[in-house]
Amino acid sequence: MANEDTRARRAKAVFKDFCAALDEIKWHYEKNEGELVIDSGAQGDDLPMKFKVRILEEKEVISFSSWMPFVVSEDKRVDLALAICAANYGLCQGSFDMDLSDGSIMFRLTNCYTDCEGLSRELYREMIGIAVHTIDDYNDKFFAISKGMMTVQEFIKKENA
Repeated sequence: MANEDTRARRAKAVFKDFCAALDEIKWHYEKNEGELVIDSGAQGDDLPMKFKVRILEEKEVISFSSWMPFVVSEDKRVDLALAICAANYGLCQGSFDMDLSDGSIMFRLTNCYTDCEGLSRELYREMIGIAVHTIDDYNDKFFAISKGMMTVQEFIKKENA
């Protein structure tokens, strides 16, 4: 594990390079350099997506997280938990989580940069692309289940097709 000064230097370099990668593709975002946080979003085919990228200095990790713009009513949480398990089983990168206490759903994607002096800007752009595509692919389906417009059985059948 790197010492504290090395971790701080790496975290700042990753943050700066991540922002530069977004600048290259003219992606709109807000940054907090002191906290090493990037806030942004995108409009998908149906629901808007807001996300946060955090550079976690202590863990030497880039953390992407995005919460769905809706919460799941208590009576639909078990169905959504099953749908999320089915969705996660097919994902290569990232995962969805649901807080059973309040019905909020989050997508999470992380990349570790331990012992790396520099990562590819293409990796950062790919991270955003994978996350946005995955969220856009599932948010409307999760919403439909939460509103009773699709059953979890229908969702699982489509996932397995």
